[in-house]
Amino acid sequence: MEVHTITLQTGKKIFLASDFHLGAPNTNSSLEREKKIVRWLDKIKPEAQTIILLGDIFDFWFEYKYVIPKGFIRFQGKLAEIADQGIELIFFTGNHDMWMFDYFKREIGVKIYRKPIKLIINNISFYLHHGDGLGPYDRGYKLIKSFFNSKLCQWLFAKLHPGIGFFIATTWSGKSRIANHHHDEIFLGEQEWLWQYCKDEESKHHFDYYIFGHRHLQMTLPVSTTSTYINLGEWINSSNYVEFNGKELQIINFEDKLVK
Repeated sequence: MEVHTITLQTGKKIFLASDFHLGAPNTNSSLEREKKIVRWLDKIKPEAQTIILLGDIFDFWFEYKYVIPKGFIRFQGKLAEIADQGIELIFFTGNHDMWMFDYFKREIGVKIYRKPIKLIINNISFYLHHGDGLGPYDRGYKLIKSFFNSKLCQWLFAKLHPGIGFFIATTWSGKSRIANHHHDEIFLGEQEWLWQYCKDEESKHHFDYYIFGHRHLQMTLPVSTTSTYINLGEWINSSNYVEFNGKELQIINFEDKLVK
């Protein structure tokens, strides 16, 4: 597992958010959410040393050689502004934007991760990932993900005209989101597979915090007496994020109130 270490500067914080799903469910709704995300970034940037986005930032993303998805210009511009101010930006790819390649790295300097990493901040350890495909579950999805991540699939998709490719992909993405909408927002108790995954990992190696997205349901659950699982939820119906100052971690609902 790759290790990423951050030494926080005095007065600075780390911020984490996930599942913006920009582009969904329609242009107007996505635009309003994009403006809200930009307001959030403006709010946190004076204190931010690092901003970590844990996947599904876009409802669909593919980088052709000379073409990227239309829209999201306010968000991209704000990221460029933040990066130019020296704030570190980290992206994890999710199941909706796994075809994020090197555009953001080249244009803005974003660090992109596809697999879980161990983040160490002032001797506090974090296990970070989008959350999809972890554990011994959902073998059908893992098979599809393996194909989508293959060079062959990406080469074949790149051969499609962007108009055709984006139509196919956004239609698929929309049906997937709609099909799983109700399931994603129901707490499954002991059957929460990411929670189970955290407990299994904790039995092998200790982490103070396990933080994921993907489930579209904000959760804070004990993994052990010294370890906690946090799911960030999504920004279509909510807007929770994590703030960490090197000692204390808070879950906050943007424009609302402290969650915990």
